[in-house]
Amino acid sequence: MKRLFLSAALLAGAAGFCSVSAQQADSAKVDHLTEVTVKALRATKKTPIAYTNLTKEQLRGLNYGMDVPYLLSLTPSITTTSDAGNGIGYTSLRVRGTDPSRINITANGIPLNDAESASVFWVNMGDFASSVQSMQIQRGVGTSTNGAGAFGATLNMLTESIGAKPYLGIDVSGGSYASHKETLRFSSGMLSGHWGIQGRLSNIGSQGYLDRASTKLNSYFLQAGWFGNNTVVKFLTWNGIEETYHAWNYTSKYEQSLYGRTYNSCGVMGYDANGNPNSYYEDQTDNYHQQNYQLIWNQQITRNLSSNVGLHYTKGNGYYQQYQSADTQMWYGKSWASFGLSTDDSVVEDLADQQKMDNDFYGFVASLNYNNKRNLDVIVGGGWNQYLGDQFGRIVWTKPGVVTTVAEPAALLPDFEYYRNHSRKTDFNFYGKATYEFVSGLNAFVDLQYRHVGYKLQDPTVMYGVNRDKSYVIDNQYNFFNPKFGINYDINSQHRVYASYGIGHKEPVRNNFMQQIANPDREDTKARPERLNDLEVGYKFQSKHFTAGANIYWMDYKDQLVLTGELNAIGEALTKNLENSYRLGLELEAAWMPVDWFRWDANATFSRNRVKDMVVTLTDGTNVNLGDQPLAFSPNFILNNILTFSYKGMKASVQSQYISDQYLTNTGFKDMECKDENGNTTYETLQLKNHFCTNVDLSYSFSLKKFGIKDITAGVTLYNIFSAKFDNNGWAAPQLINDNGTIKAVNEWGVRDSGAAGFAPSAPFNVMAHLSINF
Repeated sequence: MKRLFLSAALLAGAAGFCSVSAQQADSAKVDHLTEVTVKALRATKKTPIAYTNLTKEQLRGLNYGMDVPYLLSLTPSITTTSDAGNGIGYTSLRVRGTDPSRINITANGIPLNDAESASVFWVNMGDFASSVQSMQIQRGVGTSTNGAGAFGATLNMLTESIGAKPYLGIDVSGGSYASHKETLRFSSGMLSGHWGIQGRLSNIGSQGYLDRASTKLNSYFLQAGWFGNNTVVKFLTWNGIEETYHAWNYTSKYEQSLYGRTYNSCGVMGYDANGNPNSYYEDQTDNYHQQNYQLIWNQQITRNLSSNVGLHYTKGNGYYQQYQSADTQMWYGKSWASFGLSTDDSVVEDLADQQKMDNDFYGFVASLNYNNKRNLDVIVGGGWNQYLGDQFGRIVWTKPGVVTTVAEPAALLPDFEYYRNHSRKTDFNFYGKATYEFVSGLNAFVDLQYRHVGYKLQDPTVMYGVNRDKSYVIDNQYNFFNPKFGINYDINSQHRVYASYGIGHKEPVRNNFMQQIANPDREDTKARPERLNDLEVGYKFQSKHFTAGANIYWMDYKDQLVLTGELNAIGEALTKNLENSYRLGLELEAAWMPVDWFRWDANATFSRNRVKDMVVTLTDGTNVNLGDQPLAFSPNFILNNILTFSYKGMKASVQSQYISDQYLTNTGFKDMECKDENGNTTYETLQLKNHFCTNVDLSYSFSLKKFGIKDITAGVTLYNIFSAKFDNNGWAAPQLINDNGTIKAVNEWGVRDSGAAGFAPSAPFNVMAHLSINF
């Protein structure tokens, strides 16, 4: 690592002696050609949808170690989660209540979503925000994009430009819970007027707010480019290496009352005489290495015509290792025979296993952009991507002296592989978009996309003896047509109105098929593709000192795959199809800057999120229709407020967020009936309670040019200054009973809410100091 940092520093320093022709390069033209990369996917002021742009400067003012979801948390309609409780490690993003697997994410127009889970695991992309030039998040169906279908939102990112001048930058952060971030940034600038190299080295770590919820993230980003008068060719590569201790079980309120708010049940091996946990499995970790490659060619063919072609390859390899007690195995109906360690189904003892992944994802994207510079802008494009994945499990430790018989002799050897399955997924799409100005200020927008998905999956059951014949139990083909239409009218230079209607489709993910295979006789677990009809109507006002906007959305779903509130054995949130549901909301935004040194930004979302005719199964096996009920993890109200003060080099920002109650299930029950330690009736929550959280960021910037330092920024960020106690995520699986004609949610598994609900607490007041130096 030291050699890498030294090499980067020498490279950037040597670049300072290059010819002055680099500084005379037409950087504006280079930037224009670079932006062709994402032009096909991005919305503009003429696009009739709701979106938010974030610049490199805005991201840098937030990027002190937390993952990308937390850098976006103050934009409209967003909620975030953090397993460790402090925004570092396993985090996720929800938009308008839709879960992460419904958010399409690209970098330079190339898809990043995992092909099988449809999510992006930001823990595998440590400090990626330090290499981003800009981001755009589109809410709703959005414009056509590559990769996983956008079903709730789209996030497209443009990586950092190489720049015309050389530089060297160092960013350092450190604070509560042993959290730290070190980043070295460098660029050669333009070499001989045509070449350039730019990159980053990063290290992020934290002990986490929760017990043992540690995170170690190492990453790099490197790009090299050739820049001609009308051509940009870039090769980019970046990686992420992570080691994260599990914190995905969450804990019940009852467990927290016994062991404290930071209690983490993952890896607990033993208890003392008083029932307190006293031994832990040290290797209860998630380990993954993700390596990305991109080759991008942007061409200005004529004054009106430009093109973009991108090739990509991602290699992923890793595993999570976990201790499984006998109690845990029995909870999930397993015995040692399930692991190939015994022929006797009654043998159930402690063990540790690794569940591993080895996958390849590759393909290409392309677009052709025509703009007549008057009233017509046309884009045609598409992409082809293929995913090949192996998932397999190995036994790494067993309780000594237990095994008397084994399913096969190899089980006596270390690292015995007890299951393996393979999957193949192909995603192909092409689209055409056009914006046409009929009369001055009035634009029509049309966007038509065809998407084909082929998914072949061997039996994904994580159990010995399954999938012996290697046949594909899932071999599905999906064909989706996703049209979008809209109009935008610039009434004058200050007022704009727009309206759009779009249709989106999305295929089920791996976990949906796992549930279907595990419950072949249940109709409600059959995995079906989903359809979204999205209507957006908005208004924007802009003046010198004040801007404001309002957007109304109506998202009507057929077979929406909705979070149920339950988790599987490795902490993944489960979803299932609900036949009819909708999300109706109003998004408001405003910014006021009466003087140069003060700015006030605010946004709010009011929404109603409902499933129609929610049918549930009671413990006696009967089905009951509960009628219309709130959708899980979908708050009715979100408010963000940002006050920014700046004077010369000093800057202060006060950032506040309020999020209303969120249901943990789709049943509408706010609590469940339980029994305490003494058998008395008690009631425990089935909600993430509303919370109000405030952060304060203070910084001072200055320069020391006589020492060769362009600028220095030093500061401190105070998170959750009022120490609000709230949960950012949770799960719930209560039993439902008919009590003399009244349907109730109850917990019959354990004391109070143990075994039926879990919560992920957020950290109270904590601090992060930060320093950035640019040479």
